[in-house]
Amino acid sequence: MQSNEAGGLRTEHRTTVPAPAATVYELLADVRGWPVIFPPTIHAESSELGGGDQRIRLWATANETVKTWTSMRRLDPVGMRVDFAQEVPQEPVAAMRGWWAVEPLSADSCAVLLGHEFSAVDDDPAALSWIERAVDTNSNRELASLASAAARAVSPEELVFDFSDSVEVVGPRHAAYEFIDRADEWRWKLPHVASVALTVVAPDVQLLEMDTVASNGSTHRTASYRVCFTDHAIVYKQTEFPPFLAGHTGRWSFTEAEGRTVVESSHTVVLNPDGLERLPEEARSVGAARDFITCALSTNSRATLGLLKEFVERNNGR
Repeated sequence: MQSNEAGGLRTEHRTTVPAPAATVYELLADVRGWPVIFPPTIHAESSELGGGDQRIRLWATANETVKTWTSMRRLDPVGMRVDFAQEVPQEPVAAMRGWWAVEPLSADSCAVLLGHEFSAVDDDPAALSWIERAVDTNSNRELASLASAAARAVSPEELVFDFSDSVEVVGPRHAAYEFIDRADEWRWKLPHVASVALTVVAPDVQLLEMDTVASNGSTHRTASYRVCFTDHAIVYKQTEFPPFLAGHTGRWSFTEAEGRTVVESSHTVVLNPDGLERLPEEARSVGAARDFITCALSTNSRATLGLLKEFVERNNGR
């Protein structure tokens, strides 16, 4: 760590990743995949501006709070480097820029450098210390999880998978959206939900903590951050999950046409192969675990979608 000319700080974090440099660079370049790679990232969006430039928006945790910001990124696939600068920082950050650099060490290993330069609003020393702590914590977590994601990417087993369920509802989109948005009411609306707590932690961001009952009667606790795009979508990232998972993100999407609304529930799941022994014996191979988890999550999604449809159509969207 060192001071920069603007009175802020400059930090660098480095690690070695046992995977080809090109594989690691692709993980860094595709920001939309970051929620299942990086623990702090809740949701990420990007738009291509041409010439290797992107504008991205991130929602992420920082020192146990949720922040959102937009950044400009320049991708250099030849040099395997990504430079970024926050375009709209969120207090206490006044300015933030940085870079990812990937250096091949061998055919199947590389070094990764993550650098930051930042300053605080009004050059406040306490705020600068807060930012430094957040950058240090998140950088170390991100580099460790990047190594795990790269190992999954080169694994012959499919440890990351997606699936979805949907239903068509006769009724307006806003009514269907409200059913999912008001998760604090799920205790009375969804039989598989034993308890629920919903907290607004930032504008349009919720923390959903929930106990659900499985078909065998066991209870499972989950916690998720949810980012809400009113009447359009709710995306979420699970932050508490069982040991056989390494990650779980999802999306509720709402599309209306001619008085009917299609609601889709989609999931992206990351298996933790070291935790598969915690599953029933018949589900401990990677393929069987994928089927088992897909069935469990899809069963809950379909139950929620069915009750949503019944509720909205019975109340005619009111």
